[in-house]
Amino acid sequence: MNQETKLKGKDLINVGIYAAIYCVLTTMVAMLGYIPIMIPLLVVLCPLIGSTPMMLFMTKVKKFGMVTLMGTIIGLFLWITGMGYWPAIFGLVCGFLADLLDKSGNYKSAVKTIIGNGILHITLFANMIPLYTDIDGYFASRQDFGQEYITSLTNIMQPWTAPVLLICSFAAGIVGALIGRKLLKKHFMKAGIV
Repeated sequence: MNQETKLKGKDLINVGIYAAIYCVLTTMVAMLGYIPIMIPLLVVLCPLIGSTPMMLFMTKVKKFGMVTLMGTIIGLFLWITGMGYWPAIFGLVCGFLADLLDKSGNYKSAVKTIIGNGILHITLFANMIPLYTDIDGYFASRQDFGQEYITSLTNIMQPWTAPVLLICSFAAGIVGALIGRKLLKKHFMKAGIV
């Protein structure tokens, strides 16, 4: 690996700063999850809100590994905050796939950056996997939510909603990226992303 492709301190600082901003924003949005119907909507709301700082981050990305690292940090953050291990796996895989796509456009293709953001946001769908695979186990450690909440969420999270939420997380990532790009047009032009 030559010096130009190796991640340096400045790159790692950028990843850390933007990961922190993203995690804080999406955690604030996730507070809506105290209302059962909002849980499935989080795979739409979080990408819509979190994509603007993500798009600003993309203007700083010039090296392979930065997007992978971002996805991994987001996934680990979700795991640590009680969302199970699935987000950590999805964060690494989706971050890597988004990184590959962005690299194929030399980190200058707006289309690939936008699609990559959609791929990265599939990580948020991973939060929902325990609600489909082991809902009783999921709520075993969350009894303080109350039986009414548990019943409502169990009724909402029917198996047919899984592919819908997966597609919605990807689509919301794309829409959020388009919004973020529009808001940050000047930054994109300065970074040479067309």
